[in-house]
Amino acid sequence: MSSQTSVTPAQGFKIRTLTGVQVLSTGAFVPEQVVTNEELREQVGCDPEWIVQRSGIHTRRVARPEQTTGFMALQAARQCLQRSQVDPQQIDLLLLATFTADKRLPATACQLQHALGLNCPAFDLQAACAGFMYALVTAAQFIKSGTARHVLVAAGDCITRFVDPRDPKTYPLFGDAAAAVLVGPGSGEQGFLAYTLGSDGSGAELIDQPMGGSLCPPSAEAIAQGKHFMRMDGRAVFKWAVRLLNDSILEVLQAAGVSKEEVDHLVLHQANARILDAAVEALGFDRRRLVLNLDRYGNTSAASIPLALDELATGGRVQRGQKLLLSGFGAGLVWGTALFSW
Repeated sequence: MSSQTSVTPAQGFKIRTLTGVQVLSTGAFVPEQVVTNEELREQVGCDPEWIVQRSGIHTRRVARPEQTTGFMALQAARQCLQRSQVDPQQIDLLLLATFTADKRLPATACQLQHALGLNCPAFDLQAACAGFMYALVTAAQFIKSGTARHVLVAAGDCITRFVDPRDPKTYPLFGDAAAAVLVGPGSGEQGFLAYTLGSDGSGAELIDQPMGGSLCPPSAEAIAQGKHFMRMDGRAVFKWAVRLLNDSILEVLQAAGVSKEEVDHLVLHQANARILDAAVEALGFDRRRLVLNLDRYGNTSAASIPLALDELATGGRVQRGQKLLLSGFGAGLVWGTALFSW
């Protein structure tokens, strides 16, 4: 993949408002197995300090063989429902944001629905690292339209199984995790004060997994070529992500009529500390408002934002009425940026 590829985020983001919804509860699951940078030195030959300097990551969680995306999402969803005290029979829809489903067919969300004992439709939603944002907006739309009252949104990826362990530049960046939120009706002051979802397929090859679809079905030849692993042009993605964060956040804040000083928490996709630092500096935000967990978990793809929300909620750090700036971005290229009133 060429590092010369460059994608400029679309100008003039389409901004929408979607209030009257709220997050009722959260849940999360991370595997018990902790892999340190020092251990990766032995496994992959990476310099531990180089990993920290390049990404800000010190440790990551790796799922055991029996711990699939569905398994992790189930644990997170159960915790979320238990905390909500909402009868599972009152769940009207289940969404699972993931690009590492247990199988190509059927949807892992259906297995999750069965394991939770829910009586509702369920489907997987694939928008890579922006998957949770897409799913959260979808849940809010179902609630706002009156076709659902309680929507369970789970997000998770068992991503370490899809990154080449022989790639010292990419493998250390990722970890496995799942998280969930229960979304329900809220006041007119709660929900998306402004949001934008977008995509730019011209950057599709910056992050991709060549084998497994109809274009390149599974074959021994493709596996021998490593096409079953995810590929990423890190340098190009870095530049795109910094510009994307800067541009989309400014437009969302402007549309909502909210200043950066009024934002209580920055909950951005935990891709790379350097990306987040560059965006915060360029935008002039107080770095103390930035939620960080990638130092402990690495890039957990679709799970990263809800995992951070769970830490805020369970730690008593987020209060009703506070404003959260959320942004997910990744393969597609896709993004979702929002100002959300808790």
